[in-house]
Amino acid sequence: MDIPLTPLRFKRRAAQLYGRKTGVVCGELRFTYAEFSDRCDHLAGALQSMGMPQGSRVAFLSGNCHRLLEAYYGAVQAGGVLLPLNVRLSADELAFILNDSEAWTLFYESDFHPIVEKMRSRLSSVQRFIPLDRAVDDGWSSRETYEDLLARAENFTPVAVHENDTAEIFYTSGTTADPRGVVLTHRNLYLHALSTIIALGIRDTDVQLHVIPLFHVNGWGAPQSLTCMGGTHVMLRRFDPLRVLQLISEEGVTYSSFVPSMAHALLGQPGVSDFDYSSLRMLFLGGAASSPELVRRIETVFKCRCHSGYGLTESSPILTIALPKSTVNDVDDLDRTKRQATPGYPLVGVEIDIVDEQGKKLSHDGKSTGEILARSDGVMKCYWNRPGESAAALQDGWLHTGDVGSIDEEGCLRIVDRKKDIIISGGENIASLEIEQRLYHHEAVLECAVIGVPDPRWGEVPKAFVVLRQGCSVSEQELLAFCAQTLPSFKRPASIVFLDALPKGGTGKILKRELRRSSAG
Repeated sequence: MDIPLTPLRFKRRAAQLYGRKTGVVCGELRFTYAEFSDRCDHLAGALQSMGMPQGSRVAFLSGNCHRLLEAYYGAVQAGGVLLPLNVRLSADELAFILNDSEAWTLFYESDFHPIVEKMRSRLSSVQRFIPLDRAVDDGWSSRETYEDLLARAENFTPVAVHENDTAEIFYTSGTTADPRGVVLTHRNLYLHALSTIIALGIRDTDVQLHVIPLFHVNGWGAPQSLTCMGGTHVMLRRFDPLRVLQLISEEGVTYSSFVPSMAHALLGQPGVSDFDYSSLRMLFLGGAASSPELVRRIETVFKCRCHSGYGLTESSPILTIALPKSTVNDVDDLDRTKRQATPGYPLVGVEIDIVDEQGKKLSHDGKSTGEILARSDGVMKCYWNRPGESAAALQDGWLHTGDVGSIDEEGCLRIVDRKKDIIISGGENIASLEIEQRLYHHEAVLECAVIGVPDPRWGEVPKAFVVLRQGCSVSEQELLAFCAQTLPSFKRPASIVFLDALPKGGTGKILKRELRRSSAG
């Protein structure tokens, strides 16, 4: 009899081998793996007692907390499909996702009650609205909370699981179009977790701080990989730079992951050097391009190695990580941090390639650039109810990422830009990322983003948006002159706009679509 590849096995393993060990820390609450497993089982029993049909989408609108982590196992082992929602979306955006996915029930934190009330009349499939933490007498939501349901739940009936069954659906951030539901199977999640464990060397002594929201492709796969190895999950409901620094010290955090904007906020936090970071063994950057300067600053302050990585919602998500490679000898620390700021090398089970616009494979010489293709055990099954877009994204077993990059002789991937972010000016292709990297070299620049804007002569020209570090000042002309030191004239920004903050999505990723919209308006 074949044993299905399913992440549900990880929960069982953690309960059996690490039942007495603290598995989850959430505020003042602490749960052993035995307690965590029991709560997952009670959630499964509660869903079944409510008559949940097999394969129903179970939506959660919640920050990082133990209840959402429990849903990764409880909802799935009951035969449901977990649908974590981005808490920073508007009522209209959330309604679109809930209707598109045909969600059966919605669990939500009471903080989001006004949003749920605003959109509920437009929801065509949601049958139950269940508050996670506090019931409200509003006449439409459940009078029982999540905890009430668990308290009275009976044992769940194990459901037969096939490894190619859908386990989770994550909706893309919608930075370019309507969000699309990425269908991830049990097999995707299981094998991706094993690849991550191998790459990061995860052990039961590890303590991960969940800074990346769990609605962002499992917070980079941690609910599966860390649970499998019996490590400790430390939940942080919302990103708070000071609280991140405190928790690293208080809980003995060994590793965590950030998007670059989060890392900049941590480094800019007053008193950042006053905490104990001796437990840290590594920090990771992903979700957006990082820079060697950022890697160096992180390593200087936190006294641990920092590595970048690359992945997509469609790939569960990690494809590559910039970990050391014995066949590559860095000349000095500058060379090393440059390499660590790249996406790096494929994980076990991942293959990457680059092709031109005609689909012809390009040389891995570090110079040729083309669209990045990937195939791996973690690549999605399809987009939910979108056969045409699924077929376009998945061709001959390869995922077409929409990113443009190069691969060198050692197999190291470098990102040039997103296809949509390439600026075509006077017939020349300009990578917005190259301009952004130059701006990040200036000591006054905290964050930046570059887009193409219409120009009557050149068709498009680069326009930069910059957020300055606190207490720093620089003029537009000074920054333009700084860019002119290394960038040819056609790559220099035509203009620079200073902002107090850049628009960001739920994971901290900069939303260039909002910048384009404001520039067009």
